[in-house]
Amino acid sequence: MRGHWVRVHRCAGLALTLFLFTAGLTGSIIAFHPELDAWLNPDWFETGHAHPPLPVQQLVDRLQAADHRLRVVYVPLDTEPGRAARVQVEARTASPDGDQASLGFNEMFVDPSNAAVLGRRQWGSCCLGRRQFVPFLYVLHHSLHLPGESGRLLMGTVALVWVFDCVVGLYLTFPRPGNRSLAAAAPSSAEQRVSQPHDRRRIATDWLLRWRKAWTIKRGAAGTRINWDLHRALGLWFWVLLIGMAVSGVSLNLQDEVFEPVVSWFFSVTPSPFDEREAILAGDAREPGISFADAIDAAGAEAHRRGWQDTPNGTFYNASFAIYGVHFGAENGLGLGPAYVYIDAADGSVLGTHRPGEGSFGDLVADIQFPLHSGRIAGLPGRLAIAATGIAVAVLSITGVVIWLAKRRVRSAQTPAPNGAGR
Repeated sequence: MRGHWVRVHRCAGLALTLFLFTAGLTGSIIAFHPELDAWLNPDWFETGHAHPPLPVQQLVDRLQAADHRLRVVYVPLDTEPGRAARVQVEARTASPDGDQASLGFNEMFVDPSNAAVLGRRQWGSCCLGRRQFVPFLYVLHHSLHLPGESGRLLMGTVALVWVFDCVVGLYLTFPRPGNRSLAAAAPSSAEQRVSQPHDRRRIATDWLLRWRKAWTIKRGAAGTRINWDLHRALGLWFWVLLIGMAVSGVSLNLQDEVFEPVVSWFFSVTPSPFDEREAILAGDAREPGISFADAIDAAGAEAHRRGWQDTPNGTFYNASFAIYGVHFGAENGLGLGPAYVYIDAADGSVLGTHRPGEGSFGDLVADIQFPLHSGRIAGLPGRLAIAATGIAVAVLSITGVVIWLAKRRVRSAQTPAPNGAGR
């Protein structure tokens, strides 16, 4: 049986190697993507002065008046003095194939005091110049830049197989039951049966002592042995984070296809306003009946009614669903993330709210996935842990291939040569 699981682990590991190596390295970098992006592009992120910002609706109106092709779909409300506002936009009219990238950009860096545009870019477009470096790596990590939904589905499948392989890999680190332990576990007389609890404790202690070796790297050993020890020990040291990354990877890439149906099977999950109304075709996207400012006021009143102490930190408009969302608390802050109030863009009525950590256990399981995957759940220490985990994934991928190649060479050397070979 153990040999069967060894073959399963080997096949799964080899199939996932390239994907996990790529995801590990890119993930370790984008754990700090806001800071890295700002460091690479200071002229886009900094305004050079600390003038007071325009009212949000005036900022939106100026941007849309300056370029009638675009619709503003996200505005931050917590921009620090001297910092640019990262505004997200989309084309008002989709291209014939439904592509909303017809503007050539979907992100603008704006001076919030006068609506001056400092820079524009299409998030994730090619390639590794300083303007695109971070977004390019972000999309590479998420979907390998494959067209349509294929990359998301592929990386979600990789994460799903990885969950299973993490469990198999953990099992393979367990020591085989020794003959001495089996003999001690089989009493041959009434006296031995009386001492059975003591024997079981001794067997468990012996097993744990032997398993402890799996966590270590033998000093002074040959390179092949060190590579093997590193692969096994690194997998154990990071196992909790590894399976956490795998499960959250399934959540982020296969939310509707796998994660939510599985979670809903065991626990109740509160539907969002987006689940309760049909999406509109991109070409028929609705113009809002109320403004951003109206939506913020309505959301603020609802937050106050619920006793929320946070101030609005950002607002988005989803034209396909005709819904405004206003979040309270920093979007990338410590913990489970900000709370949201959802507003009907037609009449300003409250469609619902979501405060991470509240609701059913199924809601909590869903809420924790992105904060865990990004490390933001624990602030800077969490992001450092995620960066280290990404490097560990890359190292595990390489050491796994090295182990396979070494065993393959051994098997090839042990294979008898055909009759007459070498004559």
